[in-house]
Amino acid sequence: MVVAQDGNVLPLLLRGQAALQRQALAEASEWFARAVLAAPKHAQARACLGQALCWQGKRSEGLAQLHESGRLLAAQARRDQAQLNLLLELIDQLQFWNDYSGALALSQQAVQIASRHVRAWQLLALSYSNLNRPKPALQAVQQAVALAPNNAIIQILAASIEADNKLWEAARRRLEKVLASSALQPEEAMRAHKELARVLDRLGEYERAFTELQAAEEAALKLPALQRQDSNLVFDLLETYRNKLDRALIGRWAKARFADRAPVFLVGFFRSGTTLTQQVLASHPRALVLDEADLLAPLRAELKRLTGRESLPEQLRALKLEDVKRLRAFYWTQARWRYGDQIDQAPVVVDKTTFNFIDLGFLNHLFPDAKAVVMVRDPRDVCLSCYMQLFKPNPSTVHLFSWPGTARLYAAVMAWWQELKPRLTFPWREIGYEQAVLDFTPTYQELLAFLGLEWDPKVVEFHRLASGQFIASPSAKQVAEPLSAASIGRWRRYERAFAPILSLLKPAITALGYEALSGNFDKI
Repeated sequence: MVVAQDGNVLPLLLRGQAALQRQALAEASEWFARAVLAAPKHAQARACLGQALCWQGKRSEGLAQLHESGRLLAAQARRDQAQLNLLLELIDQLQFWNDYSGALALSQQAVQIASRHVRAWQLLALSYSNLNRPKPALQAVQQAVALAPNNAIIQILAASIEADNKLWEAARRRLEKVLASSALQPEEAMRAHKELARVLDRLGEYERAFTELQAAEEAALKLPALQRQDSNLVFDLLETYRNKLDRALIGRWAKARFADRAPVFLVGFFRSGTTLTQQVLASHPRALVLDEADLLAPLRAELKRLTGRESLPEQLRALKLEDVKRLRAFYWTQARWRYGDQIDQAPVVVDKTTFNFIDLGFLNHLFPDAKAVVMVRDPRDVCLSCYMQLFKPNPSTVHLFSWPGTARLYAAVMAWWQELKPRLTFPWREIGYEQAVLDFTPTYQELLAFLGLEWDPKVVEFHRLASGQFIASPSAKQVAEPLSAASIGRWRRYERAFAPILSLLKPAITALGYEALSGNFDKI
């Protein structure tokens, strides 16, 4: 590698930026690495290198560079507060990559450097909140509110954190005041209505809560980020899978032998209990859980590059055994880039990426020696919980912003699951959320045995692990508390709202056995 002199850093950065615009990530990383070698204390060079590495999937290396950039920027901001905005941008980058612990450390320094900077307090509150530390999050957001009392986003964040602290009436008053404003942008309105629905649900005002959810849906339909999504993508995929992914193709390599190991795939529809099981398994000393790592996206891209084919069935038919081994090695390389050496040290690696659910056939093809854990839950509770959540728009979640769309997506995915079950050749277990909550110990004893793990008392205290930890799921707050049956049968409080969608859900209710259990929910 050619090392440039310090004065040549800017041209190197410009070359790296040009490579980024061409999406040549490896080349960009090379130019930024040269800039860092030329000027090790150049914060921007390290930030650019960190971002490029993270985009490549080398998250562990990338975050190390971002942390060093943050250290340099914090020192500069202490000497010159004009540099503070660069530090705040760096904190924002860390939060984008879900490194809330790193963001917290820098946010704490930022508010010390500039105690009247509202964005610094906002980032500090977000860091605490995402690390399941509601009390210091509340203190931080109160500072932000005092500095920007008319900022709708800050007010909505404050209400959300008040709700996390069970200050329901305070959150209600704040959100009602925000919604009384006529100047809200669609995203602000959508978020405020969703948060108010959550608060009203806790206050027992269910009819009004659902009205707020419908208002959130109306606002969401105006979001450009939602309008840009391909709403047919998932349905088209499911149709292709249904017609062309048969048992012979899925299990093509079932008798092959592989030198590497296979992960455990923990999947399910959104809000079906995958996060609960994730935290239980993460509490076991011999298990490493990859939390929404999304290793499948780069794997799919590599599969397409390797075969040159468009559809998944065509790609799988084109594979030779050596190609399968190459793809498996690619998967583990991506995992190591993101999680470091601990991947190789853990006896059991659990890949929990919830919506890999629809791709279990593909995963069975590449990892016929793997095991799968599929979480299911009463379809009515699933749909209600999805409709109440704030999701980032993508081709899957785009449907969850509307009540009919939620039901249609759920019905299609669960119909595919019923068809897929007999086509799978690797071992799998289906676990009901209600079973996991009401019969916790025997359920997880059996699951651990299935995974080749002994029972460990630590798993009973799974909720303690969640405190101070980022969990990439809307269920993060729930799993930070002791187990509760409060969410079972929650749909009954909204029974009238199900009339328009019940026919869509009935096949799944019957297939999963929840029709027979409906009458028992009142006794819980």
